[in-house]
Amino acid sequence: MKNTRLIVKGGVISPGELREIVNMSLEQGLKSISFGSRQDIIFPADFLTLDKGKIDKHHFVYPDEKSGNNIVSSYVSTDIFANTPWLTGNKFLYILEQFKEQPKLKVNINDPKQQLVPLFTGHINFIASHHEDYWFLYIRLPKWDKMEMYPVLIYSWNIAEVYYAIEKIQIEEPDTAEMIFQLVNDSLDTNNRTIDEPLQLPFYPFPYYEGMNKLGIDQYWLGLYWRNNLYDLDFLKEMCDLCFDCKIGKICITPWKSFIVKGIPKDRKLDWEKFLGKKGINVRHSLLELNWHLPVATEWALNLKTFLVRTLDQFDMSTYGLTFGISEYNRDGHYFTSIVIEKNELPKALESIKIRDTYNVLYAKNFDPNTKEYIVLAQDVDKQELPTILIELSKKYFEDLGNTVLEVDVPKAKKEQQETDIHQCLDCLTLYNSEYGDGIQGIEKGVLFKDLPEEYCCSLCESPKSNFINYLEKV
Repeated sequence: MKNTRLIVKGGVISPGELREIVNMSLEQGLKSISFGSRQDIIFPADFLTLDKGKIDKHHFVYPDEKSGNNIVSSYVSTDIFANTPWLTGNKFLYILEQFKEQPKLKVNINDPKQQLVPLFTGHINFIASHHEDYWFLYIRLPKWDKMEMYPVLIYSWNIAEVYYAIEKIQIEEPDTAEMIFQLVNDSLDTNNRTIDEPLQLPFYPFPYYEGMNKLGIDQYWLGLYWRNNLYDLDFLKEMCDLCFDCKIGKICITPWKSFIVKGIPKDRKLDWEKFLGKKGINVRHSLLELNWHLPVATEWALNLKTFLVRTLDQFDMSTYGLTFGISEYNRDGHYFTSIVIEKNELPKALESIKIRDTYNVLYAKNFDPNTKEYIVLAQDVDKQELPTILIELSKKYFEDLGNTVLEVDVPKAKKEQQETDIHQCLDCLTLYNSEYGDGIQGIEKGVLFKDLPEEYCCSLCESPKSNFINYLEKV
C-alpha cells in the first residue's frame, strides 16, 4: 500500500514548517510520521487528503498521484562532514530556491566528498566539480538502460533552468546525453565550462551521524534516529519549539530515515541534553544499527534487520564505513548501499504452501555504491546463513579499505593509493581518520595520527592523544 508523501525540497525544512505538518497530523489523530529515502516525509496509510486552502505552500503527493519527485541534496552534510571547499550551505539554498516548480524527475544535487547522501540515485544528478560553481551532470532518464555524463560542466546558477529544459525535452525521447546537450544548447544560453578532469570519487567510510557533536568553536549539531522510523509527533512539536527558542532556522532530513539539527548554541547544549533525557531519547546507537537502508513501513525488512544486527553484535563485528540495504528482489533497482540483501519472490505456484524465505546477497564493486556495479555473492540462501556471509564480506572490506579511487567515465586512468590511518578514542569511541583530519581543531586532511601534536585531544570528549588506539588493529 502506498503512503502519502510530503515533498521537502533538498531535505531542508524550517522548524515552523515542520510544526505545521505536525499539527496537521495531530488533528487527524496520528501519533507519528516517518522519513523517506529521498529526504521526504511519509505519512501512515490512513492519512486523509487535506483541503488545498489549508496546505498552502506544502506539496503533498497522495497515493493515487503519479507526479511529484523530491530533490535530494547533501546540504545536510555541509559543515559537519568532508566537503568541497567552495560548496557552502548558503550556496545549496540558493540553488534549491531556483526550483520554483515541482520536478517531475528525480533530481540529486550533491557534494562528491561526502558519503551520507547518495550521488547517483536520481534521473538527473548534479555533482560538484573542483571548479568553483561548476557541476558535473549525470543523466539516466526513466527508460534508459545506463547512466551517461553530460559533455560539459554546468554553472551553479544554470542548474534549475537546465533541469527544466531537460524535463521539457523528454517528450522528444532523447536516448543519449549528447543529444540532450544539443537540444538544451539550442534552447538556452548557459555559462558552461569544458571538462578538463574526470570526476574522482575517493571512497570515504560511511559517517556516524547520530548524537550531539561539535560544529566549529561555539556550536553543536545533533543527529536523531528511531529504530522503527516512527517519529513521535509530540516530541517533534516540542523540539520545534526548542529550535525557535535557540534561533535554529533549518532541520535536515537524511536518506537514512533520520534527521539532523545544526547550529545548536554552545550555551544551550545542556538544555538539549535535558530535553532528550526527559523524553527518554537514545542518541548513542551503534554504527551497526545506523548504516542500514530499509523500505518504509515494511515489517519483514525491519524484523530481518533486527535479527541481523543482534546476531552480528554477538560476534562483536565491526561495520565501520560499510552500509547495508534490504530490498525485495529487483534486478533493475538502483541501490545506494555497500551491501544489499534481496528477498526472493515466492513462485505463485507455491504461494499456498508455507516455505521459508530465501535471500540473495550482493555487494558493490570496491564496496563503493557510487560505482553502481553490484556483484552477486550468494543466491537463494536461508536467513540463518546471512550473518556468516556478512561477516566474510566485512573482512574482505577491511582488507581492501583505502586502496581505491573511483574515476567516473575514465576507466584507463591510474588509480591512487591511500594510506589508511584511523585511531579511536577509548572513552567515547570517536574516530580520528587522517583522510579527513580534524577541522574543529585546525588539523588538515592527510595528517597522520603519529604526527599530531602531543597536546592533541578528542574533539568530542577531550580525552588525551594517549587514550587513542589503532582502530584497524582492533578490527
